[in-house]
Amino acid sequence: MSDDLIHNPVGGMPRLIEIMRRLRDPETGCPWDIEQDFASIAPYTIEEAYEVADAIEREAWDELRGELGDLLLQSVYHTQMASEAGLFDFDDVANGIADKMVARHPHVFGDESRDKSAEQQVQDWERIKAAERAAKAEKGVLDGVAMGLPALMRAVKLQKRAARVGFDWPSTDEVIDKIVEEAQELREARDAAHRAEEFGDLLFVMANLARHMEIDPEDALRATNAKFTRRFKAIEAALAAEGRTPKDSDLAEMDALWDAAKDAEKRG
Repeated sequence: MSDDLIHNPVGGMPRLIEIMRRLRDPETGCPWDIEQDFASIAPYTIEEAYEVADAIEREAWDELRGELGDLLLQSVYHTQMASEAGLFDFDDVANGIADKMVARHPHVFGDESRDKSAEQQVQDWERIKAAERAAKAEKGVLDGVAMGLPALMRAVKLQKRAARVGFDWPSTDEVIDKIVEEAQELREARDAAHRAEEFGDLLFVMANLARHMEIDPEDALRATNAKFTRRFKAIEAALAAEGRTPKDSDLAEMDALWDAAKDAEKRG
């Protein structure tokens, strides 16, 4: 029955769960899969989530199904390891998130009115989440902000939490003044450890400025990375047309080619 399910092309979730169970079987499974644990798989989970985001960003809809499958496999992998340890199984995971969605949407699944603005619904969501944190004995304002988040994203979440209790600058002017102050402190840092600390402080305040300006710093930096990639590829293409590479050029020439690529983008 197990083999029939594994080779059933329309076996759905039961098929995937059984495949993972077999891969982790200590007697007949894959040696690599057997050796893994939660910590060793976690980086792959993060990587797969970013690959989903990348496919969406590129509107690569033909790739998205596969990337979502890769991400789903991560949940199945972690759940199989948890099941082996007697912690929980896949039904527990599915039922847990289903319960959470029902509890957080009383205007859909309960008696509350749906006649609310999106902003009111966000406020209700945050109120419900706060009650959930209280039930978990998370008493500190910053408790529960995941350590494994990308650093810029976590910085914004920490700042939002602090802002809820009034620990925040009143406007962007004060944030920009703080950026100037932190940049000067970075300039004055004299050793590697101090420079790293001051650089972190500067990034943290930059994330705060993004929050005040309602900019997602991860999205903004991702867009700038894409822009840098486009323009540098234009430099490479221009040099390649002459049978050269960036190594055969110099900064002044590449700077001029960069400006040309920038102007071409503006005209386009």
